[in-house]
Amino acid sequence: MSIFYIILAILLFGLLVIVHELGHFTVAKLCGVKVEEFALGMGPVLLQKQKGETLYSLRAVPFGGFCAMAGEDQESDEPRAFTNQAAWKRALILVAGSFMNFVMGFVIVLILYWGAAAFWAPIIAEFREDCPYQGEEALQVGDRFYSIDGHRIYQYQDVTDFLSQGDGTYDIVVIRDGEKVKLEDFYFVPVEYEGESQKLYGFSMGVEEATFTVKLRYAWNTTMEFGRRVWMGLSELVKGNVGVEDMAGPVGIVGMMAETGESAESTSDALFSIFYLGAFIAVNLALMNMLPIPALDGGRVFLLLVTWVIETVSRRKLNPKYEGYIHAAGMMLLLALMVFVMFNDIFRIVTT
Repeated sequence: MSIFYIILAILLFGLLVIVHELGHFTVAKLCGVKVEEFALGMGPVLLQKQKGETLYSLRAVPFGGFCAMAGEDQESDEPRAFTNQAAWKRALILVAGSFMNFVMGFVIVLILYWGAAAFWAPIIAEFREDCPYQGEEALQVGDRFYSIDGHRIYQYQDVTDFLSQGDGTYDIVVIRDGEKVKLEDFYFVPVEYEGESQKLYGFSMGVEEATFTVKLRYAWNTTMEFGRRVWMGLSELVKGNVGVEDMAGPVGIVGMMAETGESAESTSDALFSIFYLGAFIAVNLALMNMLPIPALDGGRVFLLLVTWVIETVSRRKLNPKYEGYIHAAGMMLLLALMVFVMFNDIFRIVTT
C-alpha cells in the first residue's frame, strides 16, 4: 500500500474532522457561547496556544477532535455557558458540525464534476425496434425517470438498480415535457434479444451537456445518493443482514481510501476516486452523527428537545448534569465500539 495514498487518506479524513468541529466552533462563536478549547486530534497535546478566551491545541492521534464549550453538561454561573443559552441556539450549534460535513461532501463532488463535458442521464435516448415498453401509454424517448416505487432517481444507474430489486411490476414516474407522468402497475422486466448474451430492457440512456446548472444538479443528486446509501446501510444493519464486524472505523476508512488509490489505473484516476470516496464519507459522518444516540450530536439534540418539553410543561429547569450522565454512558459504549471496530480494521488489514 503506497505511503503517499495513506498520508493523503489521513489528511483527507483529518480535514473532515476539522470541518465538523469548525462548524460547532463557528456557530458557537456567532451565538456568543464561550469556547474554552478547540482541539484537532485526540490524546496527548503536541502543540497548544491560548488566544483570547480559547485554547487551540493539536493532539497526537490524528483521528477526532472537539470543541469544548463552557458548561456543556453541567450548571454554570457563566452567562455565556452553553447550557445557559436558548434551546434554538444550542440546537444550531449541535447541528452545525454535521451540516458542514454534508456541505463539504457536496463541494468535493462539485469540484470533481467541474471539468465534465457531459453526464450520463436517466433519460431515455432510444428504444430497440422490438422493445415492448414504448408507446403513448408507456415510455417515450426523452422521458426522464423521476422515481421508481417511490424511490427518487438521482443517477442513471439508479434505474436498473431499483428495477432489479422489484418483482416486475412498478409504479414509475417520469418527467415528460416538463410534467410528471405516472405509470402505475407498469410491467417492466428484461427480455431476451437476438444476438445479446443477456436480457435487456430494450432502451438506452442518453447524456446531458454539463452546463453550470447541470453540474450543480448532478453534484447535489450525487450527494443525496450518498445519503440514501447510508440509510440503506443502516437498514441492513438493523435487519441483521450485516453485522458490527462489517463496520469500518478511521483505520478501516483510511485503508479503503489507500486501496482505492492503489487500484486506480493512473494518478488522476486515483485522486478522483479517493476524493469521491471522501465525499461519501463526509456525508456518512454527517448523517451518522445525527442519529439519536447519546454522546452523538443527534443524541444531544434529541435530549435537548426532551428537556425543553419537560421544562416547558413542569416550568422547572432540569439540572444538566443528568443529561451529562446519559452522554457519559453513551460515550463509554461508543468508545468500546470504536475500539472493537479499530481492532477489527487492523485485523483485516494484517490478514489480507
